[in-house]
Amino acid sequence: MYTLLVVLAVVVSILLAIIVLVQESKGGGLASSVSSANSVLGVRKTTDFVEKATWILAGLLVVFSVCSSFFATPATKSADDIVNDIHTSAPAPQLPGQPAPQPAPAN
Repeated sequence: MYTLLVVLAVVVSILLAIIVLVQESKGGGLASSVSSANSVLGVRKTTDFVEKATWILAGLLVVFSVCSSFFATPATKSADDIVNDIHTSAPAPQLPGQPAPQPAPAN
C-alpha cells in the first residue's frame, strides 16, 4: 500500500508541475502558446479548468503524502539500541605514532 501511495504521489506531482507551467502568469507563461485550447473552450473556461486542476492535484498530493506516512513501516530499533550498537562496535581509537594493538595469542 505504501508503494502504491508513493507512486501515486509522484505521478500527481509531475502532473501538478505540468499544470503549473501551463498557467498564464504576468509574463504570459506557456499558456500563451496554447491558443488552440483558448479558441475551443474560450479563455475564461481554460483558466478555470487549469485553476481547478491545480487545486485538485495539490489536494491529492497532500492526501497521498499524509496517507503514506500512516502506512510507512516503523523503525525496528529504538534509539537506545542504536547508541549501544555504536558504542560496542566502534574500534578503539589509535593515536598517531603508537603501535597497532596486537591480538591476544591463542593458547
